[in-house]
Amino acid sequence: MQETHISLAHGNGGRFMRELIEQLFARHLANPELDILADAATLPLTNERLLFTTDGFIVQPLEFPGGNIGSLAVHGTCNDLAVSGAQPKYLSLNAFIEEGMAIEQLERLIRSLAEAAAETGVKIIAGDTKVLPNGEGGGLYLATTGIGVRLPGPILAMKNIQPGDQILVSGPVGDHGIAVMLAREQFGLRGDLQSDAGSVLPLTRAALTFDGLRFMRDPTRGGLATVCHELCHTTGHDLRLKQQQIPVHDPVQSVCEILGYDPLFLACEGRVVAIVSTADSEQLLQTWRNLPVGKDAAVIGQIIEGKGQLILETELGGERLLEELEDDPLPRIC
Repeated sequence: MQETHISLAHGNGGRFMRELIEQLFARHLANPELDILADAATLPLTNERLLFTTDGFIVQPLEFPGGNIGSLAVHGTCNDLAVSGAQPKYLSLNAFIEEGMAIEQLERLIRSLAEAAAETGVKIIAGDTKVLPNGEGGGLYLATTGIGVRLPGPILAMKNIQPGDQILVSGPVGDHGIAVMLAREQFGLRGDLQSDAGSVLPLTRAALTFDGLRFMRDPTRGGLATVCHELCHTTGHDLRLKQQQIPVHDPVQSVCEILGYDPLFLACEGRVVAIVSTADSEQLLQTWRNLPVGKDAAVIGQIIEGKGQLILETELGGERLLEELEDDPLPRIC
């Protein structure tokens, strides 16, 4: 493949498209289950319970400190399976490439995607490629579908949540949102903050060993507060968060104070929110803290009987209700 940039011919089904798929995508994503000439993948069905999810990624910029759209597509999809109690096994990949994109950059992103898949233990088993005319895309959009196998452990559901249960978060919140924003160099701000984008599988596998685990969620778009609002609406219980106990990195807090953002509403891409019984909360906390990806985990609040409200106990000892997110403070974040 001699071309240096994507052209519309790379999406027309002819030689250029075949070479792009064979020499770039298949070269990095090859595995026994991936047949680039077939219209469907053959999977071995078992008696295990399968979980299925789908996702799309339109982040800008395509590369940011701590990750890129390629690794993010793998981690984002696999994390959705992981917090649902599954071991991710297979992914499909749809790539929507804008005409004019440098092939060197595209290969760098697909290589990163392949590395993330290998580290997570998933295989890309099917895919499709489309090319958009220049000006109709953001360089590269990715869409993924994931299949996983349910792991042993408690069945996770919001209906299992009870008053008295504890709320845990596996690490500082808002890192991804602020890292991507700084990578855009908006508002004249720059920084070296890294996105938290990564696999949460070590955290979810550990949590599934506790019978008192009720529910898990990864706080992506809308952040921690949005996950908590979903819990309030579904359970009808109040959630009481303690601001002093919620981990937030200093650079994230500083940028939020300058620009008027709330880190509780900013996206994370490598964190887990878990609801667990009081009896198991301290042991789960220590288990997470013994993992490199959970060393800053914290118990941040509790489920209480009420009217389905999200209450924040402030650092000054007061209380305030956190309203639901309406405007999108940082679009194109994942």
